[in-house]
Amino acid sequence: MNYKSTRNSKISVNSANAIVKGLSDEGGLFVPDGLPKLTKEQVLALGEKSYAQRAYDIFSLFLTDFTTEEVLHCVNSAYNDRNFDTNNISELKKLNNKTHILELWHGPTCAFKDMALQILPFLLTTSAKKTVDGKKIAILVATSGDTGKAALEGFKDVDGTSVSVFYPVNGVSLMQKRQMATQEGSNVDVCAVEGNFDDCQSGVKEIFVDKALAEELKKHNILLSSANSINWGRLAPQIIYYISSYAQLVKNGDINFGEKLNVVVPTGNFGNILAAFYAKEMGVPIGKLICASNANNVLTDFIKTGVYDRNREFHQTVSPSMDILISSNLERLLYHLSGENDKLISQWFDSLKKNGRYEVSSDVKERLSESFYGGFCDDNATKQTIKAVFDKFGYLIDTHTAVAYKVYEDYKACTGDESVTLIASTANPYKFSPAVLEALGGKADGNDEFEIIDRLERASGTKAPTALMETKDKQSRFNDCVDKVQMPERVLKFLTNK
Repeated sequence: MNYKSTRNSKISVNSANAIVKGLSDEGGLFVPDGLPKLTKEQVLALGEKSYAQRAYDIFSLFLTDFTTEEVLHCVNSAYNDRNFDTNNISELKKLNNKTHILELWHGPTCAFKDMALQILPFLLTTSAKKTVDGKKIAILVATSGDTGKAALEGFKDVDGTSVSVFYPVNGVSLMQKRQMATQEGSNVDVCAVEGNFDDCQSGVKEIFVDKALAEELKKHNILLSSANSINWGRLAPQIIYYISSYAQLVKNGDINFGEKLNVVVPTGNFGNILAAFYAKEMGVPIGKLICASNANNVLTDFIKTGVYDRNREFHQTVSPSMDILISSNLERLLYHLSGENDKLISQWFDSLKKNGRYEVSSDVKERLSESFYGGFCDDNATKQTIKAVFDKFGYLIDTHTAVAYKVYEDYKACTGDESVTLIASTANPYKFSPAVLEALGGKADGNDEFEIIDRLERASGTKAPTALMETKDKQSRFNDCVDKVQMPERVLKFLTNK
């Protein structure tokens, strides 16, 4: 299997090159030149295997330039009980016969990004040996909260790599900020940016296409790569947990093979729900893909109208990992829905960069509507949903999962569709303890997040994860803040000590 660029279909590279480069030279994203198809027998067989074994089987279809030993090394190094607090890696929580929660937060940073960022360092270092052996790989990350910490944790002290993380100064939770500021490791750097996540993300993309900076780094034998979901090595691991979940639900007797499973995903950058789309295209019987947004509802409007318009008010919400107005991975979906029309993709995304908007063709909008439903909710509805789910099921969810649950309820009311449904739970509720505590009727006043955590433990009868509590006594290492235009200088200084 080779990988093409969404903005130049003539480009064809193997998976190792796609993972190392992260972004194609002209700014396009790498996509597979064809998706493998899974048979009923293959899916049923996956149900009898461990998560690591399932991951091996799926990765082997996408990483055809890796040896068996290399794929096994990557998978077994990532998906084990040292990195995750459950042998199942992800957990399925059954709320009722129709509703299942996919807990994706059992990794070291308590967020779904661990599912990909625990394996990406191994995918990347293995790929680098095949393609750019001897070069140091510098990872650049823009984060709305969770990707940054997960990348820092995944790449800390990994030989031949470094990682630079940029986050919006007022756009992450107290715990997310603390997790990043106290990060250990000799090869890591963290810096806040004046602005929002889109400023961070566009700043990182501009660094990737900065030829002068690339030449300077070349003198130091340094190659830039990405740990954001623009990198295929970040996205591919996310496909696995949707395939794995369907196989497990069949094994558990919660669904019959062939029965459609709706999937609800709270998303801002569109990568997590795109992974579910890929699983569907591979033959997993997934029904409607329900895209849940917070008040930054650019995706909801796009799915309904076919017009993507980021020229709107930006909202800081209690679900900050979704506070995004430019959804990078949408480009991959539109490439597929447009019949791999790279010229059209370039035209649309040039318009987004210049004018802040684009409108897709009627046939693409029709295909989009066939697979996707979009909905959103505001902060008040988010908190009300946290309380409602806790009161009804005794189950505590975070602010992002609450957005997904509320949109799921709205979808059922709108369509009458009562299909078995999987809701992606993207973070442990203690990562957003102030909002969760307030949802339960408590007071989250003050800036001491650990006092707030203590109140939430008492209010909910649950325990905060050890991984978060361990940050309490760690020294804060990174407290700088720069303007977006200073990001290249920050990267250069960190990587070259200049």
